[in-house]
Amino acid sequence: MLLLQFTIHTLAALAMGVLIGLERQWRQHTAGLRTNALVALGAALFVGLSTLTDREASPTRIAAQVVSGLGFLGGGVILREGLNVRGLNTAATIWCSGAVGSLSGAGFPLEGLIGTVGILLVHVGLRPISRWIDARTKTSLSADVETFYRLRVETTPDQDTLIRRILLRHVNGHGRLTLQGMSSQDTAEGNNLVMAEILAMERNDRALEEIVARVSIEPAVKAVSWQRNVNGTSDA
Repeated sequence: MLLLQFTIHTLAALAMGVLIGLERQWRQHTAGLRTNALVALGAALFVGLSTLTDREASPTRIAAQVVSGLGFLGGGVILREGLNVRGLNTAATIWCSGAVGSLSGAGFPLEGLIGTVGILLVHVGLRPISRWIDARTKTSLSADVETFYRLRVETTPDQDTLIRRILLRHVNGHGRLTLQGMSSQDTAEGNNLVMAEILAMERNDRALEEIVARVSIEPAVKAVSWQRNVNGTSDA
C-alpha cells in the first residue's frame, strides 16, 4: 500500500511539474519543461522519504541536510554565457539524484528505482517535446513580425521602365506584400539603380527571393540585392 501511494504521489507531482514546465517552455523562459518537471519530481521524492520512515528516524533529518547541500552543488553547474543560462537541467538532475540516493540509503531501493525511472522519463521522453515547442515558438516569433524590405536592382538605363513594371507586378502579386515606394538613381558606371521599398505583413524572405529570381533573368540586369528590416533592425 505504501509503495502504491508513493508511486501515485510521485507521478502526480511529475504531472504537475510537466504542466508548469509546458507553460514556461512555451513562453521561452530559461527554466522550462524538463527543469520544472525535475524539480517537482525531486521534491516529491524528498517528501516521500519522510512519509516512508518513522518521524523520529534520522534519515529524514539527514535528507534535509542533503537538500541544502544539493542547492550549493547545483548552483555550481549553472553557468551564464552572455544572455543565456546553461546548466539548469543538470542542476535539477543532481537534485533528483540526491533524492534517489536518499531513498536508497534509507532502505527504500524500490522507491528509489521509481524515482530513477521518473528522471529518465523526463530526460528521454520529454526532450523531443521540448525541442518541438522551441521550434514552433521560434518559428512563430520570427514569422509573425511586420517586416520592411529594400530591394535594389542595377540595370542599363534603357531597361529602367521594364524593371519597374516587373517589380510592381510581382510585388502586388503577393497578397501579404505592399509596395511602399520606388525610386531610381544613376550609378558611377552609367547604369540605373532601381530601389523598391516593400512592406510585408509578416516576414517572408522566400517571396523576396522569388522576386529576385524573376528580375535576375532579365539580360539588362547587372546586380540584384535585398535587405530586411525587422522592428528597426537591418539584416542584409
